[in-house]
Amino acid sequence: MRNLKVNGERLWASLMELAQIGATPKGGVCRLAASDLDGIARRLFIRWCEEAGCSVKIDKIGNIFARRPGRDPDLPPVLAGSHLDTQPTGGRFDGAYGVMAGLEIVRTLNDHGYETDAPIEIVAWTNEEGSRFSPAMVGSGVFAGVFDLAYGLERPDNVTGVTLAAELQRIGFAGPEPVGSRAVAAYFEAHIEQGPILEAAGLPVGVVTGAQGQRWYEITVTGQEAHAGPTPMPRRRDALVGAARMIDAVNRIGRAHAPDACATVGFVQVSPNSRNTIPGRVFFTVDFRHPEDAVLSAMDRELRDACATAAATQDLDAAVEEFWYFPPTPFDPALVGQVRDAAAALGYPHRDIISGAGHDAVYLARVAPSAMVFVPCVGGISHNEIEDATPADLTAGCNVLLNAVLETADAGVVGKR
Repeated sequence: MRNLKVNGERLWASLMELAQIGATPKGGVCRLAASDLDGIARRLFIRWCEEAGCSVKIDKIGNIFARRPGRDPDLPPVLAGSHLDTQPTGGRFDGAYGVMAGLEIVRTLNDHGYETDAPIEIVAWTNEEGSRFSPAMVGSGVFAGVFDLAYGLERPDNVTGVTLAAELQRIGFAGPEPVGSRAVAAYFEAHIEQGPILEAAGLPVGVVTGAQGQRWYEITVTGQEAHAGPTPMPRRRDALVGAARMIDAVNRIGRAHAPDACATVGFVQVSPNSRNTIPGRVFFTVDFRHPEDAVLSAMDRELRDACATAAATQDLDAAVEEFWYFPPTPFDPALVGQVRDAAAALGYPHRDIISGAGHDAVYLARVAPSAMVFVPCVGGISHNEIEDATPADLTAGCNVLLNAVLETADAGVVGKR
């Protein structure tokens, strides 16, 4: 029964049906965490899991766990999943693929009447994207003890200020179960790469050995509002000019530490945002990533120095606050080896790869052996409505996931919890 293969057509059909919930005119998906559409997607997922014979539990941060029992109920479960929420202009596969791949594993095992030693659980984590409630990966972060439950539930909507707790309650997903207080044998996550490496190499499978570290910042630049006409240039305290120099420095820092570094300013607010008023305040975000923690620390120092210099030259105040940090995360060598072995046994060309994005597996790796499977995405594009992947590659990744999960679920591996 080894080298089982999933039903790729069924996997694709489930992804396409799920993608209709929040579908955008350009072919993408807008399904923000704890929104009405997120609630609809969650209920569809639960219905599919129950039809596949799973029992479903929801914890207090809204994470959903659908369990297929094993022969030994005393063994901790093997988890496979990802998230159902998207970016505002997101695609059909980011997150959703990992959840549907977990579901397809269970459906395939049902097709073959295959009973594993350990239970298998499909998991859908809450608010992975962080696009509505910052930071990212809140559901898995609370589960892993990175954030406490109160902090997670109190996260405000970035626009309206309504809390995650209130929205989970409103859509019916403020669950009763405690968060994270149970054993986990292992966690597997299938995901599109969200970058160009696999497609450029012509490879259907990436064996993810770990994830880059990340530092997120919130920077507030304060000057003085004044009339755009009567105020002479030498007397101006233009917060936007200072912020522009800082933003340029972010880009220069990223390029200085290439090819492995990434540096991004993705969000900017200018106040009062009037065409004939000198900006008195600018708020913007910075995202630094690198696989080496020492380099991230160097980038941190360079950012703070650049902001201080830009502020001084324009007579501005600049507050640099580190908002979120996690170090580079290696995945469990034994599980990574199982993913690699599964790809080889199935005859799929593959390569080791580092994840450039954060994923729920990064936090799960703190409390249980974890590993990821990557598949190519067209053009390396993600967080975009044109995000795409081929049915063949999605099927290949799910086949690898299935056999890696089986290797663990039948070995009775005991995790760290």
